[in-house]
Amino acid sequence: MGSFERVDFFTDLSLVDDPYPYFDYLRSQGSVTRLPHRNVVAVTGHEEALAVLNDAQTFSSAVAVGGPIPDLPFVPQGDDISAQLEEYREQMYAYGAIVTMDGARHAKSRALLMRLFTPSRLKKNEEFILGQADRQIDEFIGQGRFELLKQYASPFALLVIADLLGLSESDRKTFRDQAFEVPQQMGADAQVESSAAEFFGFVFNYFEEYISSRREQPTGDILTDLAIARYPDGSLPEVADVAWVAAFLFGAGQDTTARLLSACLQVLGERPDLQSLLRADPGRIPDFIEEALRMDGAVKHAARLALRSTRIGGVDIPAGTVVSLFYGACNRDPRKFENPNEFRLGRPNVKEHLGFGRGAHTCAGAALARAEVRVSLERMLQRMDDIRIAEAFHGKPGQRRFSHEPTYVLRGLKELHLEFTRAGGGG
Repeated sequence: MGSFERVDFFTDLSLVDDPYPYFDYLRSQGSVTRLPHRNVVAVTGHEEALAVLNDAQTFSSAVAVGGPIPDLPFVPQGDDISAQLEEYREQMYAYGAIVTMDGARHAKSRALLMRLFTPSRLKKNEEFILGQADRQIDEFIGQGRFELLKQYASPFALLVIADLLGLSESDRKTFRDQAFEVPQQMGADAQVESSAAEFFGFVFNYFEEYISSRREQPTGDILTDLAIARYPDGSLPEVADVAWVAAFLFGAGQDTTARLLSACLQVLGERPDLQSLLRADPGRIPDFIEEALRMDGAVKHAARLALRSTRIGGVDIPAGTVVSLFYGACNRDPRKFENPNEFRLGRPNVKEHLGFGRGAHTCAGAALARAEVRVSLERMLQRMDDIRIAEAFHGKPGQRRFSHEPTYVLRGLKELHLEFTRAGGGG
């Protein structure tokens, strides 16, 4: 454990593939502990994380995306920096993203976002999900092997979000092509300025132009509804604000689903017993997904900024401190989850994990992501037998090799190669 004493979690790539020993070390120092770098306090306790997430008056989401990177554009002064933050807010990293908003501004943007998640729209979208799952599987079912991220999870999730937003077939193809070009243009060690950031920029520009044109010439499609939608107070949002909402949903929505699918399939590829159980009783797939979220969720780090001097878990938190919420640690807090490092199907309190956050910023697309993953697993388990990790790419059991994306915010495999036997010899 001593080797972790001076580790900088935000730059040390050795923590990318397996951050859990580091999280265990932090927890051994206390559920809340100050890190040696960057004016950061780390939270590894489930109870303490909930206290932060549910107190939006004390803890701002302005640093939610990057945490302590980049540095604040001001030097915090005094025991209440609320006024300072508002003065410099537009200089903050990812200022326009809904995840970095607070208070009334966040509530207005979230209300706009939720217009896309009406029951009728979600029901129609789930019909698309079912069909798209089979169409995606059709592309490789005859091969007996596939790479999950590129051949299924990423294009599938992208097209589901595109359907929810009502994009045309040509635009869907453009987005799919662009999504696969971006990672090849980025350096392997890119962190904050990741491939996702470049793709997000492309998506934002598209939606900004689209929303602007639909306000001038409404066409009656879903994006027109979003373009002309008003805030609850009756005011008309700026075009850029609407574009941020659409682009965030498009980028974050597909990313979360793809990562969750890879976590689920990695477990199933190692556990034929669980495959058999879920095939026999598909009704247990939702519980399986929740445990995968707890064990290896897509977000391993979120951050808040202390607006006022306070205390968490007995630790003093001066105003201006970045509070790092290590979800990957909180979801394995032994005070909350019995035998937390064990994948346990049927865990009674599994839904209390923080895989989709909590509080005002609970993931708006959580229900959609769960539906996408549930349907995907149902169709894969029905159409494929003996799903297994491809040893040629990942090594033999006990000697597995998996590479994860080099970012401290998200948790996701770079690739997952799987092999299978076609169920019943047919489709």
